[in-house]
Amino acid sequence: MEEQIKQIVSQYYSAGNIDSIKVLNGRAIITLVNASENPQTAQNIQAEIEKLEGVKKATIIYTANRAFSGLKPAEDMWQIRGVKKIIAVASGKGGVGKSTTAVNLALALSNLGLKTAIFDADIYGPSIPTMLGYEGTPPSSLDGKTFEPFVNLGLESMSVGTLIDKSQPLIWRGAKACGALQQLLCDTNWGDVDVMVLDMPPGTGDIQISLSQKVKMDGAVIVSTPQDIALIDAVKGINMFKKVNVPILGLVENMSYYICEHCGHRADIFGHDGAKKTAEKMGESFLGEIPLHYSIRENADNGTPIVFAAPDSEYTKAYEAIAQKIIQKLRE
Repeated sequence: MEEQIKQIVSQYYSAGNIDSIKVLNGRAIITLVNASENPQTAQNIQAEIEKLEGVKKATIIYTANRAFSGLKPAEDMWQIRGVKKIIAVASGKGGVGKSTTAVNLALALSNLGLKTAIFDADIYGPSIPTMLGYEGTPPSSLDGKTFEPFVNLGLESMSVGTLIDKSQPLIWRGAKACGALQQLLCDTNWGDVDVMVLDMPPGTGDIQISLSQKVKMDGAVIVSTPQDIALIDAVKGINMFKKVNVPILGLVENMSYYICEHCGHRADIFGHDGAKKTAEKMGESFLGEIPLHYSIRENADNGTPIVFAAPDSEYTKAYEAIAQKIIQKLRE
């Protein structure tokens, strides 16, 4: 299938412009690098590919090498004192439960004996202060130069959400936003932290690329729901991290299924095994699935995430199983 698609694309672009070809659940995703973007050409390619048996929809993605120049020299990296390992929790799009997953995984890592911190890098939609129960509390400084991390529920944390009015939009361009993240991340007295979880902004834009290049990340966890539209963007996120040499620790399928509390019926509301199949096709690890349940959402909104509020629940066990796999991969 990929070879047939390559032959079609090669009628319009050179082989060097073809960065990747993926076929996922009947959807073909073709990424072109340094190719001249032409809407009519893209439509022609899509139409021809969609005639192939087994292809329901074709998507053309244009990108450029200059946006992915790899890691910068060590002296240009942000210096984060006291933190041994850093993992990013990311998603290709918003609304898949990335932040809820990030905070519960951080708590699960803490339960497993690691001194854990979480940094809210989701600068335009910070939610960690709400989820950890210190919304509206300004950060403190003992010397007027550096910040003291918040310590709630056994986690150290910091978020730009503590510096702004949550009802007002943050109208900052990329450079200013990255500068604020650098100050908060590097000027916080983290102490001795075994692992830091970065709750990344959704998507693959300027801030995500800058963070990936400036922060020495030991791996990335990609969060997606099982539905095709979310998985398409999850693939973009995986490819972005690969471009900047950040290892992929694996995929987590959030909102994987729903079990009715009254009859016990399982409903695959957003599809079934989508993240697992995507991980297999991309040669990445599948870390586990988290069900859709009101208690996960409710506890996060109330500042007591499910891993803290219900340590013996099946949901906590699911997060801890994923955390165990992450720890194992960090030790490899």
